[in-house]
Amino acid sequence: MAVPVTLPQSYDLCRAITEKYAKTFYLGTMLMAPAKRTAIWAIYAWCRRTDELVDGLQSALTTPQTLVQWETQLEKTFAGHPTEPPDVALADTVQRFPLEIQPFRDMIAGMQMDLSRDRYRTFDELHLYCYRVAGTVGLMSAAVMGLDAADPDAVAAATEAAIALGIAMQLTNILRDIGEDARRGRIYLPLEEMQSFNYSEGDLLAGVIDDRWMKLMAYQIQRARAFYAKAEQGIAALCRDAKWPVWTSLMLYRGILNAIEQNGYQVFENRAYVSTPKKLLVLPWAWLRSQVT
Repeated sequence: MAVPVTLPQSYDLCRAITEKYAKTFYLGTMLMAPAKRTAIWAIYAWCRRTDELVDGLQSALTTPQTLVQWETQLEKTFAGHPTEPPDVALADTVQRFPLEIQPFRDMIAGMQMDLSRDRYRTFDELHLYCYRVAGTVGLMSAAVMGLDAADPDAVAAATEAAIALGIAMQLTNILRDIGEDARRGRIYLPLEEMQSFNYSEGDLLAGVIDDRWMKLMAYQIQRARAFYAKAEQGIAALCRDAKWPVWTSLMLYRGILNAIEQNGYQVFENRAYVSTPKKLLVLPWAWLRSQVT
């Protein structure tokens, strides 16, 4: 059955979803070439809708079978037979860029993890989750951005850097959203690491901010920054027209970590964000970085 939207309407729907739910990311996409920008919107819209299955208003109705059906719908889209309005744009993007279906499947596997668990014992466990729900986005985006490198080692390094950027952003989300997640009974900080700082689940759920918490958060922020540093190493291999928006996205998102520190690690009641004036100040710095990298 034909989906009752035109291709331009589908892309505009994806644009609206991106603008509404990812304001910082959306700003970065506006610096891209039009064809790449719209493709990223199509990818983001699919990722957002996938996330909504386990975190959205109707998430209580989602079962493992729901996600199996979602993957079947994804396969239809990749085969050129989209069944929902936003997927019309994604089906077109799949035709225009060398996107593989596996990262999309891996993201669905990450949603399966969210259905079955609300704690992570070690960072290795959390790392797998972060790869599935966000490192995969790095892979999807890299396929659209394009690489200005033929050397296999450079391509491999750029791919790892793309994954690292996705993981860095997810770790940032986790730190920013600790309070919101706690109210839903979720704790994403590795339990072993919390224990090593003598900070309990009860402390976190009660929103305790003390010296233990500050040291634990400083440790988590340091690791997230290490992933951003790894991501920087791969930007040089990107096509020239992709460097400025990627540098912008990286610098803006990393700025959320600075905001968490400036808020005194108060993430239980305050949501850290980068203000509009600071976002605008990042743009010329990101452009300069894109010219020398």
